[in-house]
Amino acid sequence: MSEHVADRAVDSTTATKGDEAPDRIAPKPAGEPAFDDHNPPAAALVGDCVHCGFCLPSCPTYVLWGEEMDSPRGRIYLMGAGLEGEPMTPSMVQHFDACLGCMACVTACPSGVQYDKLIESTRAQVERRFERPKKDSALRSAIFSLFPYPKRLHLMRGPLRLYQKTPLPKLLRGGVGKRGLLERLSPTLAAMESLAPPLEAPVVIPARTPAHGRQRGSVGMLLGCVQREFFPGVNAATARVLAAEGFEVLAPQGQGCCGALSMHNGREEEAQRFARGLIDSFARANGGAGVDYVVVNSAGCGSSMKEYEALLADDPAYAEKAKEFTARVRDVAEILVEKGPVAPRHPLPVSIAYHDACHLGHAQGIRSQPRELLRGIPGVELREIPEKDICCGSAGIWNILNPEPARELGDRKARNVLSTGAQLLVTANPGCLMQTASSITKAGGSIDLAHTVEVLDASIRGLSPADLGVATSAAGR
Repeated sequence: MSEHVADRAVDSTTATKGDEAPDRIAPKPAGEPAFDDHNPPAAALVGDCVHCGFCLPSCPTYVLWGEEMDSPRGRIYLMGAGLEGEPMTPSMVQHFDACLGCMACVTACPSGVQYDKLIESTRAQVERRFERPKKDSALRSAIFSLFPYPKRLHLMRGPLRLYQKTPLPKLLRGGVGKRGLLERLSPTLAAMESLAPPLEAPVVIPARTPAHGRQRGSVGMLLGCVQREFFPGVNAATARVLAAEGFEVLAPQGQGCCGALSMHNGREEEAQRFARGLIDSFARANGGAGVDYVVVNSAGCGSSMKEYEALLADDPAYAEKAKEFTARVRDVAEILVEKGPVAPRHPLPVSIAYHDACHLGHAQGIRSQPRELLRGIPGVELREIPEKDICCGSAGIWNILNPEPARELGDRKARNVLSTGAQLLVTANPGCLMQTASSITKAGGSIDLAHTVEVLDASIRGLSPADLGVATSAAGR
């Protein structure tokens, strides 16, 4: 059992054993109810859960620990308890915080329980109403003062590139299967250090990339935060592929964060501020004429942007704008299949293990489109990863906040990826790329990594597998 589980405190009023679903709520203790009247988890949605247990094998934390309250139905039980007047206790918050938000349970649920809506509204309540320990609060403040701000991330590039050129990374990380010095001193710092990918040269995406041949429409392109600074080659490949497929690509240079990290971690007002800014950026594109679609190449960002209508539903100035914006958001694989490919594909002899990023497969329901695009490339052999629906442990910033269980999930994913024997691991989210690369490195394995759109770009341009943009050898980290 994970050390993380051994240290977990569970209130006697909420504890259950094994697979037994809770069937009653203990008498209400004195104290302020867990939830206030501002968008609490909806009682009707809580009531949709019949505690059947189909979600259990799909939930990463339940798979790791076997704890009922760390399963979707257990957390829904706690939400119901909060709606009945239970106070928000530290142990209750622990269970909510432990959720990766991967939404695998949404895919698995035969009753259609909207757990995604429930956990996001619950986390917003937690962030407003619960006072976290100082250490946890300081870490979260540091994360949200950095990651949603591309300019601040950009300032890290120079020092990080210098660090990566020194012997320090190998000294601090330790050998294969061993805990390094940094991990013994601070698992959180070790997680952050190991996740940083080898930095590419910066790439500036033009404000406008003209379509090749007959223009089929105009698309706005999200540049992202981590994607922009740590995986700029993915953005460059996205612009080239869209242009080759007949789209004029507009990338507003003043665009900021989409708010995904904030939204998924309950920072509602911050997420709303980012969403308004992004909506305005794309509204100003194309001389104020806007764009036909807004295309996203990061699964977590796309998932959040498709929720803007709900996020800004109570904002009279932006409710309608958000609804119109949401209707235009497409993942890059989604729009390429929706509109149909026109650019010729050249052979690309490579075996690929495709990893479904959780916020692409589970949250957006986009599974067949990336596979269809990859199978459309002559020479590509697609291999499925065992336990493909179990999260890799990245989950936005979850791997930083929960480094030890994230490492367990990452190691599990690494073993499954390497078991395919594929030459290339392909996925559609920067967090997944970083998490899996780190775990494969620790396992002593070697596989190249790439985004789906980089593989398409290589085929369209007639490159070889060895020339794939920013494919990263885990063994060379």
